[in-house]
Amino acid sequence: MTSQNEVDSARAQALKNHPGTSRRQMVLWFGALILGAILGWLQIGALNELFNFIATVFTRLFQFIAVPTIALAVITTLAALGARQDTKKIFAHAVTYTLATTISAAAVALALFLWIAPESLPADLTLAGTSAVPAEKLGSLSYYDHFLSVIPNNILQPFLAGNVLSVMLIAASVGLALAFMPKTENRAVLLKGLHGLQELLFTLIRALLYVLPAGILAFAAQLSAQIEAGVIVGALGKYTAVVLGGNVIQFFIVIPLFLTLRGLNPLAVFKKMAPAVAVALFTKSSAGTLPVTLASAETRLGVNTRVSRFVLPICTTINMNGCAAFILVTSLFVMQNAGYELTLGTMITWLFIAVVAAIGNAGVPMGCYFLTLSLMSSIGAPIGLMGVILPIYTIIDMIETAENVWSDSAVCAMTDHDLEGELEPATT
Repeated sequence: MTSQNEVDSARAQALKNHPGTSRRQMVLWFGALILGAILGWLQIGALNELFNFIATVFTRLFQFIAVPTIALAVITTLAALGARQDTKKIFAHAVTYTLATTISAAAVALALFLWIAPESLPADLTLAGTSAVPAEKLGSLSYYDHFLSVIPNNILQPFLAGNVLSVMLIAASVGLALAFMPKTENRAVLLKGLHGLQELLFTLIRALLYVLPAGILAFAAQLSAQIEAGVIVGALGKYTAVVLGGNVIQFFIVIPLFLTLRGLNPLAVFKKMAPAVAVALFTKSSAGTLPVTLASAETRLGVNTRVSRFVLPICTTINMNGCAAFILVTSLFVMQNAGYELTLGTMITWLFIAVVAAIGNAGVPMGCYFLTLSLMSSIGAPIGLMGVILPIYTIIDMIETAENVWSDSAVCAMTDHDLEGELEPATT
């Protein structure tokens, strides 16, 4: 009997063997990107309102598909792999690459912080920024509470709230339970239903990708209009240079270097994963981008579905290169402005705090901002500077999310490359 995994692999290989379709898609997507940027730059009120509406619709659609995609991918993969050696191999490679890329991202950011050395801001500017800190978060800044919220107290609430970490915990528990269940008819029927739901979701994802150029057009126009309206950096220039510079170095140098060292062509991998990186740039959500990331990895890059459907959902929640860099730089900048002594030991300690904190991020818009806000509040640092940073965070969030998804893609590609030919035969 042909296994579900073999069906998925055959479908992915068939799509991979049609480069003409892939090239046409890329031309269409880049054309939409350029046209959207031009239309947004024109600042036509009615058009901007239309683009905002379309962008909101696509964002909601991605969010709608993302959470069940994460849950079903983890459940079906763990149910198939269980406690087999495959699981340990895939997990070990994914975690190793995740830690390596995340620590390197934080280290690059720290090096830039020491080199550029952003100055402290005037006290009146920092004090004025207090009013800009999102009020709804002021009463819930405990990092302890953030981690406690991951533990679900009912099965529906994490799905309704979009709590990605809780969904991952539930999915992993259910998947492992299915793996160790007795091989009864009830288990077979349940697995068949789950695979059917997963196939339905991937059909919806393909439909969404078909109309994605309209979304890219709207997202590009929205961003272009925001830039044309003006984003004031002012005294935050050096801080912004550190954050964005670290993201750029990690994106264009460090991650490609990881791929090259593992025997992969970075340009080839990026070309295949470009749709996911583009969607991440505009949606500002790693979790929301997951459906496109999965589809690109399987149908364009040709990654084994066992690897992609296990590694990518995990990376969406723990592989946060851009987030680690932002948390580190912003925390050091806030503490510097508050008069804390920043010794080398303190900065290295905060490098690892930033890595751990990034792993706890939920992969949602502004997740890194609120995590940093929580950390600064917990140590008693004045949070007014977080309000000053807020106006430019939209741009930072876009770039770091694109970096996160690019890193997820690289980890998935390297894991698949390392384990090529080593995975055990699929079972029905």
